[in-house]
Amino acid sequence: MKKIAMLMTQDFEDSEARKPYEAMKEAGFQVDIVAPQAGQTLQGKKGEFTIKSDLAISRAQADDYAMLVIPGGHSPESLRLEEGAVEFVKAFGTSGKPIAAICHGPQLLISAGLVRERKMTCYKAVAIDLKNAGARYEDSALVVDGPFITSRTPEDLPQFCEAILQALRTQPAHRQVGR
Repeated sequence: MKKIAMLMTQDFEDSEARKPYEAMKEAGFQVDIVAPQAGQTLQGKKGEFTIKSDLAISRAQADDYAMLVIPGGHSPESLRLEEGAVEFVKAFGTSGKPIAAICHGPQLLISAGLVRERKMTCYKAVAIDLKNAGARYEDSALVVDGPFITSRTPEDLPQFCEAILQALRTQPAHRQVGR
């Protein structure tokens, strides 16, 4: 069974975490919530979705996962300051494994230095940051560029979730180590 890491902390965008999480679980994938601390109760900024973290960022290894998913909201901005979060994202970027980021999620990709010359989308307020970091911004519901899957807002979740599942279905199997 492929394992997916969902990197988040408090004040994530509720639907941008819940819908991909549910879609991946329903498709039979294991989804680990990676957060600053294991066992932490994380709440969305609207209070509509609450989930408990499975693993602390300090213990997470990109080699253990087939994909990284980064929901938006205020969570990505906070995670940029969490020790190890940017390095975890960077490890995925150098591995070539898929990374899916929606809304403010690309802020972590920017901090990890992964966006230069990549075609991406994001929430409108983050677009200037993507451009300044060297990305080719496109205002589209879904942009896939190599291993990077990006979307703008909750309205784009149907395309975002389908792209995640498609990437997981077509990704070659590789040995994954348990926690």
